Amino acid sequence: MSQKKNNGKELLPELNIGLVGHVDHGKTTLTQALSGKWTDTHSEEIKRGITIRLGYANSTIYKCPSCKDPECYSSKKKCSNCKTECIPLRNISLIDAPGHETLMATMLSGAAIMDAALLMVSANEKCPQPQTKEHLMALEIAGIKNIIIVQNKIDIMSQKEVLENYKEIKNFVKGTIAENSPIIPISAQQKINIDALLKTIQETFQNKPTDESKNPLFLIARSFDINKPGCLIKNLNGGVLGGSLKEGILKIGQELELRPGLKKEKEGRITWEPITTKIVGLEKGGNEIKELTPGGSAGILTKLDPSIVKSDSLVGNVAGLSGQMPEVLGEIELKPHLLERVVGSKTDLKTEEIKINENLMLNVNATVTLGTVTKTDKKSIKAKLKVPICANKGDRVTISRMLGSRWRLIGYSEII
Repeated sequence: MSQKKNNGKELLPELNIGLVGHVDHGKTTLTQALSGKWTDTHSEEIKRGITIRLGYANSTIYKCPSCKDPECYSSKKKCSNCKTECIPLRNISLIDAPGHETLMATMLSGAAIMDAALLMVSANEKCPQPQTKEHLMALEIAGIKNIIIVQNKIDIMSQKEVLENYKEIKNFVKGTIAENSPIIPISAQQKINIDALLKTIQETFQNKPTDESKNPLFLIARSFDINKPGCLIKNLNGGVLGGSLKEGILKIGQELELRPGLKKEKEGRITWEPITTKIVGLEKGGNEIKELTPGGSAGILTKLDPSIVKSDSLVGNVAGLSGQMPEVLGEIELKPHLLERVVGSKTDLKTEEIKINENLMLNVNATVTLGTVTKTDKKSIKAKLKVPICANKGDRVTISRMLGSRWRLIGYSEII
């Protein structure tokens, strides 16, 4: 947790923007161009050159009061043209989602906390690539309609090739939720046209309406230990929960409950026990705050034993106030809406009906679980969950099926 105090002058993040698309189309590089932060920090990410976990960064959109449009938009405090002090307009949270086909579950978990998205398309590859299709469908299923298409790597292609790629993009999004989305050509590597992208973000993405009167619901997308090796016991900090507040308000000093909690095994029987802790600190956009409201990513400093939160072990849990939490469900009934075709596959596959005893990957809120189908009829299915979920009736669930060696998105459903 940062030690920076919120003096009222800093803008707090108010919008979660996901960067989605096919692997190696420039999501992490653009995140760095917008925020100055390289979000691939896991050792395997560095070794393999791909995003594995969800990456997070915050960025402030500034506008120079002296320069003309669109050059006046920047992510820096001082204008690079005239060196004038810029005016901060908005702080945004960026969520860098993995594009590799084997990590679709992680992308779907990230979609649960996204308010808007930048769909990355590389100008040096034919559009659409398999995960470009899959990620756009995931956005549609998640109900994310605020989309800007970012045509990246224009610096390594000729003008003619970029225009051909632009036509491919337009044909691809025709008839989808992104049909009328703006397309911004950029080079994330060379930071070309980043000002135009920031201007479009500012003008296109509206803040998502939230209801602070509802019971607080915090979706946990990260959990970690901030203590350094060798730290004295008396100086230990409790575990930190990272994610986004979906609704309601959380305040320092409140008792927090995490569901479904920790897995317990006794005499061959597995149970899940909710965890209770206390909020000792709140952070948003690098600022310490006293109360947390919806919008943007945030961190909650707790009194949890650091060993419990290590290595994102609490990801998928939902946090709220005791007595005000959704029910923990070990079995769910769903009303499925199956896609006509399997998304993300290189071959054209028709989506078959769901069968009894089939294993499905289910995403709800920020949770990923495996469900074994126990009953089917024309209108609904029932599934027993390997990991229980904390969710309400009516919550949307994405459904993926194992085809070959990969999970493929085949539809969505509501809990009934």
